[in-house]
Amino acid sequence: MSARTDILGSIRRSLGRGALDPATEAGLRQRLSAHRRQIGLARTEKPHDDLVTLFEEMATALAATVVHIPDAAQVPEAVATYLSDQNLPAELVAAPGLESLPWAERPTLTVRFGKAENPDLVSVTPVVGAVAETGTLVLTSGPATPTSLNFLPDTHIAVVKRSQITGRYEDVWDTIRATGPVPRTVNMISGPSRTGDIEQTIQLGAHGPRRLHILILDEA
Repeated sequence: MSARTDILGSIRRSLGRGALDPATEAGLRQRLSAHRRQIGLARTEKPHDDLVTLFEEMATALAATVVHIPDAAQVPEAVATYLSDQNLPAELVAAPGLESLPWAERPTLTVRFGKAENPDLVSVTPVVGAVAETGTLVLTSGPATPTSLNFLPDTHIAVVKRSQITGRYEDVWDTIRATGPVPRTVNMISGPSRTGDIEQTIQLGAHGPRRLHILILDEA
Protein backbone atom coordinates (compact mmCIF):
# COMPACT_ATOMS: atom_id res chain seq x y z
CA MET A 1 0.00 0.00 0.00
CA SER A 2 2.95 2.33 0.61
CA ALA A 3 4.03 2.08 -3.05
CA ARG A 4 0.48 2.83 -4.17
CA THR A 5 0.33 5.85 -1.86
CA ASP A 6 3.68 7.11 -3.17
CA ILE A 7 2.59 6.80 -6.81
CA LEU A 8 -0.76 8.52 -6.30
CA GLY A 9 0.94 11.22 -4.21
CA SER A 10 3.42 11.86 -7.01
CA ILE A 11 0.57 12.20 -9.52
CA ARG A 12 -1.27 14.67 -7.29
CA ARG A 13 1.86 16.76 -6.81
CA SER A 14 2.50 16.86 -10.58
CA LEU A 15 -1.06 18.17 -11.02
CA GLY A 16 -0.53 20.79 -8.35
CA ARG A 17 -2.96 19.17 -5.94
CA GLY A 18 -2.50 18.54 -2.26
CA ALA A 19 -3.35 15.46 -0.26
CA LEU A 20 -6.98 14.32 -0.16
CA ASP A 21 -8.98 15.44 2.81
CA PRO A 22 -10.14 12.57 5.07
CA ALA A 23 -13.82 12.87 4.10
CA THR A 24 -13.11 12.68 0.36
CA GLU A 25 -10.73 9.79 0.81
CA ALA A 26 -13.27 7.87 2.92
CA GLY A 27 -15.94 8.42 0.27
CA LEU A 28 -13.68 7.20 -2.51
CA ARG A 29 -12.72 4.07 -0.56
CA GLN A 30 -16.36 3.30 0.12
CA ARG A 31 -17.23 3.67 -3.57
CA LEU A 32 -14.36 1.44 -4.67
CA SER A 33 -15.25 -1.27 -2.18
CA ALA A 34 -18.96 -1.31 -3.14
CA HIS A 35 -18.39 -2.94 -6.58
CA ARG A 36 -21.47 -1.21 -7.92
CA ARG A 37 -23.11 -3.00 -10.86
CA GLN A 38 -23.76 -1.13 -14.08
CA ILE A 39 -26.88 -1.16 -16.22
CA GLY A 40 -27.13 -4.56 -17.94
CA LEU A 41 -28.34 -5.45 -21.41
CA ALA A 42 -31.78 -6.98 -21.73
CA ARG A 43 -30.36 -9.98 -23.56
CA THR A 44 -28.54 -11.09 -20.41
CA GLU A 45 -31.71 -11.20 -18.28
CA LYS A 46 -32.49 -14.78 -19.22
CA PRO A 47 -32.59 -18.27 -17.68
CA HIS A 48 -29.18 -19.92 -17.51
CA ASP A 49 -29.82 -22.35 -20.37
CA ASP A 50 -30.57 -19.38 -22.62
CA LEU A 51 -27.36 -17.68 -21.46
CA VAL A 52 -25.39 -20.74 -22.53
CA THR A 53 -26.99 -20.53 -25.97
CA LEU A 54 -26.28 -16.78 -26.14
CA PHE A 55 -22.64 -17.30 -25.18
CA GLU A 56 -22.24 -19.88 -27.93
CA GLU A 57 -23.86 -17.59 -30.50
CA MET A 58 -21.69 -14.62 -29.55
CA ALA A 59 -18.46 -16.64 -29.45
CA THR A 60 -19.21 -18.20 -32.83
CA ALA A 61 -19.90 -14.76 -34.31
CA LEU A 62 -16.37 -13.80 -33.25
CA ALA A 63 -14.87 -16.71 -35.24
CA ALA A 64 -14.41 -19.09 -32.30
CA THR A 65 -15.62 -22.68 -32.60
CA VAL A 66 -17.71 -24.30 -29.88
CA VAL A 67 -18.58 -27.91 -29.07
CA HIS A 68 -20.38 -29.49 -26.12
CA ILE A 69 -19.07 -32.54 -24.30
CA PRO A 70 -20.63 -34.40 -21.35
CA ASP A 71 -17.92 -33.91 -18.72
CA ALA A 72 -14.25 -33.23 -18.03
CA ALA A 73 -13.28 -36.87 -18.64
CA GLN A 74 -14.08 -36.32 -22.33
CA VAL A 75 -11.67 -33.39 -22.75
CA PRO A 76 -8.68 -35.45 -24.03
CA GLU A 77 -10.89 -37.17 -26.61
CA ALA A 78 -12.40 -33.87 -27.74
CA VAL A 79 -8.96 -32.26 -28.01
CA ALA A 80 -7.61 -35.17 -30.06
CA THR A 81 -10.62 -35.04 -32.38
CA TYR A 82 -10.26 -31.31 -32.94
CA LEU A 83 -6.54 -31.52 -33.69
CA SER A 84 -7.18 -34.35 -36.15
CA ASP A 85 -10.00 -32.44 -37.87
CA GLN A 86 -7.75 -29.39 -38.23
CA ASN A 87 -4.83 -31.49 -39.46
CA LEU A 88 -2.71 -30.26 -36.56
CA PRO A 89 0.06 -32.20 -34.78
CA ALA A 90 -1.14 -34.22 -31.78
CA GLU A 91 1.12 -32.25 -29.46
CA LEU A 92 0.07 -29.67 -26.90
CA VAL A 93 0.95 -27.82 -23.72
CA ALA A 94 -1.76 -27.75 -21.06
CA ALA A 95 -2.33 -25.79 -17.88
CA PRO A 96 -1.07 -27.67 -14.80
CA GLY A 97 -4.59 -27.30 -13.42
CA LEU A 98 -5.77 -29.83 -16.04
CA GLU A 99 -3.17 -32.48 -15.24
CA SER A 100 -5.70 -34.71 -13.44
CA LEU A 101 -7.71 -35.34 -16.61
CA PRO A 102 -7.35 -38.82 -18.20
CA TRP A 103 -4.82 -37.84 -20.85
CA ALA A 104 -3.26 -41.31 -20.72
CA GLU A 105 -6.40 -42.69 -22.35
CA ARG A 106 -5.34 -40.87 -25.53
CA PRO A 107 -1.80 -42.20 -26.04
CA THR A 108 -1.66 -40.56 -29.47
CA LEU A 109 -1.49 -37.16 -27.75
CA THR A 110 1.81 -35.76 -26.54
CA VAL A 111 0.98 -33.55 -23.58
CA ARG A 112 3.26 -31.30 -21.55
CA PHE A 113 2.10 -29.28 -18.53
CA GLY A 114 3.43 -25.83 -17.73
CA LYS A 115 3.92 -22.48 -19.41
CA ALA A 116 3.96 -22.12 -23.19
CA GLU A 117 7.25 -21.88 -25.05
CA ASN A 118 7.94 -20.55 -28.55
CA PRO A 119 7.73 -23.95 -30.32
CA ASP A 120 4.31 -24.80 -28.82
CA LEU A 121 1.50 -24.75 -31.38
CA VAL A 122 -1.49 -25.78 -29.22
CA SER A 123 -2.51 -24.94 -25.66
CA VAL A 124 -5.37 -26.15 -23.48
CA THR A 125 -6.54 -24.08 -20.51
CA PRO A 126 -9.41 -23.80 -18.06
CA VAL A 127 -11.23 -20.50 -17.50
CA VAL A 128 -12.65 -18.76 -14.44
CA GLY A 129 -15.71 -17.56 -16.29
CA ALA A 130 -17.42 -16.91 -19.61
CA VAL A 131 -19.60 -13.89 -20.38
CA ALA A 132 -22.67 -14.50 -22.52
CA GLU A 133 -23.14 -10.77 -23.15
CA THR A 134 -20.16 -10.70 -25.53
CA GLY A 135 -19.02 -14.33 -25.91
CA THR A 136 -15.92 -13.54 -23.86
CA LEU A 137 -13.68 -15.93 -21.91
CA VAL A 138 -12.12 -14.75 -18.64
CA LEU A 139 -8.82 -16.29 -17.53
CA THR A 140 -6.56 -15.47 -14.59
CA SER A 141 -2.86 -15.98 -14.05
CA GLY A 142 -1.38 -18.28 -11.42
CA PRO A 143 0.83 -21.35 -10.96
CA ALA A 144 -1.90 -23.62 -12.36
CA THR A 145 -2.76 -21.28 -15.25
CA PRO A 146 0.30 -19.56 -16.80
CA THR A 147 -0.74 -16.57 -18.91
CA SER A 148 1.62 -17.53 -21.73
CA LEU A 149 -0.78 -20.36 -22.61
CA ASN A 150 -3.36 -17.79 -23.67
CA PHE A 151 -1.21 -15.98 -26.21
CA LEU A 152 1.86 -17.84 -27.50
CA PRO A 153 0.46 -20.96 -29.24
CA ASP A 154 -1.26 -20.60 -32.60
CA THR A 155 -4.26 -22.62 -31.38
CA HIS A 156 -5.95 -22.11 -28.03
CA ILE A 157 -8.45 -24.65 -26.67
CA ALA A 158 -10.45 -23.41 -23.67
CA VAL A 159 -12.38 -25.66 -21.28
CA VAL A 160 -15.54 -24.01 -19.94
CA LYS A 161 -17.89 -25.54 -17.39
CA ARG A 162 -21.52 -24.84 -18.18
CA SER A 163 -21.95 -23.41 -14.69
CA GLN A 164 -19.19 -20.84 -15.39
CA ILE A 165 -21.23 -19.11 -18.10
CA THR A 166 -22.81 -15.93 -16.75
CA GLY A 167 -24.71 -13.06 -18.26
CA ARG A 168 -22.50 -10.14 -17.31
CA TYR A 169 -18.90 -9.22 -16.53
CA GLU A 170 -19.81 -8.24 -12.97
CA ASP A 171 -20.82 -11.85 -12.28
CA VAL A 172 -17.34 -13.11 -13.19
CA TRP A 173 -15.66 -10.41 -11.10
CA ASP A 174 -17.75 -11.56 -8.15
CA THR A 175 -16.39 -15.08 -8.67
CA ILE A 176 -12.79 -13.85 -8.91
CA ARG A 177 -13.06 -11.78 -5.73
CA ALA A 178 -14.69 -14.66 -3.84
CA THR A 179 -11.65 -16.89 -4.42
CA GLY A 180 -9.20 -14.54 -2.68
CA PRO A 181 -6.95 -11.67 -3.75
CA VAL A 182 -7.38 -10.58 -7.36
CA PRO A 183 -4.68 -12.31 -9.47
CA ARG A 184 -1.90 -10.30 -11.04
CA THR A 185 -3.36 -10.79 -14.53
CA VAL A 186 -6.96 -11.13 -15.70
CA ASN A 187 -7.31 -11.79 -19.44
CA MET A 188 -10.58 -11.31 -21.31
CA ILE A 189 -10.56 -13.07 -24.66
CA SER A 190 -13.23 -12.59 -27.31
CA GLY A 191 -12.51 -14.82 -30.30
CA PRO A 192 -9.15 -15.40 -31.98
CA SER A 193 -6.58 -12.62 -32.10
CA ARG A 194 -7.22 -10.25 -35.00
CA THR A 195 -6.32 -6.90 -36.52
CA GLY A 196 -7.67 -4.71 -39.30
CA ASP A 197 -4.73 -2.32 -39.38
CA ILE A 198 -3.53 -3.38 -42.84
CA GLU A 199 -5.87 -2.00 -45.52
CA GLN A 200 -8.82 -2.54 -43.13
CA THR A 201 -8.69 -6.27 -43.86
CA ILE A 202 -9.20 -8.59 -40.91
CA GLN A 203 -6.21 -10.83 -40.27
CA LEU A 204 -6.42 -13.57 -37.62
CA GLY A 205 -3.50 -14.46 -35.37
CA ALA A 206 -2.05 -10.96 -35.28
CA HIS A 207 -1.12 -10.80 -31.60
CA GLY A 208 -2.08 -14.26 -30.36
CA PRO A 209 -3.83 -17.48 -31.40
CA ARG A 210 -5.44 -17.61 -34.83
CA ARG A 211 -7.80 -20.35 -33.63
CA LEU A 212 -9.96 -20.40 -30.50
CA HIS A 213 -11.82 -23.63 -29.80
CA ILE A 214 -14.17 -23.80 -26.81
CA LEU A 215 -15.20 -27.02 -25.07
CA ILE A 216 -18.34 -26.55 -22.98
CA LEU A 217 -18.72 -29.20 -20.29
CA ASP A 218 -22.42 -29.94 -19.86
CA GLU A 219 -21.91 -31.69 -16.52
CA ALA A 220 -23.92 -30.48 -13.54
